[in-house]
Amino acid sequence: MTNLLRFSGLLAALFISASVYAGDIQVENAWARATAPGQDAASVDLTITSKHAATLVGVSSPVAGSAELHSMVTEGGMMKMREVKSIELPAGKAMNLGESGYHLMLNGLKAPLKAGDSVPLTLSIKSGKQGVVKVETRAEVRSLTGTDDASHQDEHQHMNMTY
Repeated sequence: MTNLLRFSGLLAALFISASVYAGDIQVENAWARATAPGQDAASVDLTITSKHAATLVGVSSPVAGSAELHSMVTEGGMMKMREVKSIELPAGKAMNLGESGYHLMLNGLKAPLKAGDSVPLTLSIKSGKQGVVKVETRAEVRSLTGTDDASHQDEHQHMNMTY
């Protein structure tokens, strides 16, 4: 039984860190914080790199009633969060949403997010002549009380898509 548990843990670790290199769009370091009891919304941070100029135009997840693109700005000494319709992705530049003042918002969570789980996400990305492409990825759910430290930098997921 112990060997089965070790094998299962190893398999899970390989799945979480698996990379698929298929081309033009790379999503990595997607994560959300575990939710507190009664909390029905959560934010998701991630990094997107596109070989060509593109625009993130939407997000969805089966774990939430709705998902939105949000910006955070400080106005008059107060932090304000607003829904935005799109987020520009410069060609060849890694765009970390959190560092850029953006995040994804999951509203109307169907169940609490628990540390160790992963949240499926579908990103809608518009790029030139190709129109809108769907990129599937998963966000790691981290501890509610944990910090985002260097140990998480190696615990990321990649999902690439050629369009």
